[in-house]
Amino acid sequence: MTPVELSRTVLSAVRRAVDAGELSVAVPVRAQVAPPGPGGCGDYATNIALQLARPAGRSAAQVAEILRPHLAGTDGVADVTITGPGFLNIRLGGDETAVASLVREIGRGSYGHGDALAGQVLPLRIPYDIRAEVVADTLVRIIATQGGQALVQHDGPPPPADPALTDPPSTGPRPAGPSPADPPPTGPSHTGLPATPTPVTPVTPATPLRPVPAPEDPTPLGVDAARWALLRPAGHDRPRIGDAHLLQRESNPLFRVRYAHARTRALTRNAAALGFTGTPGDVPEADDLLGALAEYPRVLRVAATHRAPDRLARHLVTTADALLALQHLVLPLGDEKPSAAHRARLALAEATGTVLAGGLSLLGISAPDYL
Repeated sequence: MTPVELSRTVLSAVRRAVDAGELSVAVPVRAQVAPPGPGGCGDYATNIALQLARPAGRSAAQVAEILRPHLAGTDGVADVTITGPGFLNIRLGGDETAVASLVREIGRGSYGHGDALAGQVLPLRIPYDIRAEVVADTLVRIIATQGGQALVQHDGPPPPADPALTDPPSTGPRPAGPSPADPPPTGPSHTGLPATPTPVTPVTPATPLRPVPAPEDPTPLGVDAARWALLRPAGHDRPRIGDAHLLQRESNPLFRVRYAHARTRALTRNAAALGFTGTPGDVPEADDLLGALAEYPRVLRVAATHRAPDRLARHLVTTADALLALQHLVLPLGDEKPSAAHRARLALAEATGTVLAGGLSLLGISAPDYL
């Protein structure tokens, strides 16, 4: 059972408790499940009882006791334990572990995509500013992962053209979308960014999007570093523009994310040279990495609904750091033969590479296989 399937299972348990008259609440749209925190147990935990306690007029522990039998009696759930103020800790049953289910779900593609904004047309009103352009361009993609469509609108007339922004650099495309002086494109732009979408009547008021402008032109950094410099800070923080974004060392978060992705590809190549491939299975030493991967769908949803691509950028750093802490265990050492544990770790590393590549793509940043 994957985290997405388990979330639906939790909601079904809530619905059965409501139908039985044991709870008087509105069934939530979604339930958050994640690997258990300190003091927890099992494969996953959910805070649904804490979420429903106030509307139900009961304590979280009482709500958890009501939901527990409805959840424990579900196919694929072996046991449910209540810990802390009312967390439901779930141990999955069946032949496949939670780790294997997660790895297989990621491998099926479109991991993290959801329907939180399904059918919604969301206009974004931005100034003519390079950071606002990059943030809006990124949000178009992130919002699409949740079933919505973002429309970018500009405030006021365009300013005079700035050659530094309107002329594409000789080393590659500029990091932002079409310059203010450009006419609306009718096809794919020379920057590689999406053309202006077909006009659609918005169904919600325009969301003003005014991130703090960059203190200087980021284009000399190149596309990848410039976009990272503009996207990683929260919108209310002033981005730092400098050569630190180009450093090939651990102090540079962008380097760590891209290096972690390249490491997953190298591990696959090295494993093939040793004659083995990844097979999803249990990886008990990977709690931090599993937590980051399981959290990815929620991070995408929050980034879309809060119009905050920085949430995704920072989560990729967390995911990359967790992978780098584990990657030395993936391949056999010396004369050691590949074991089931090595195959399970390799499958998990490959799934992590898929998530890192997908997240970087949403940010408009490349994910090289070699670095």
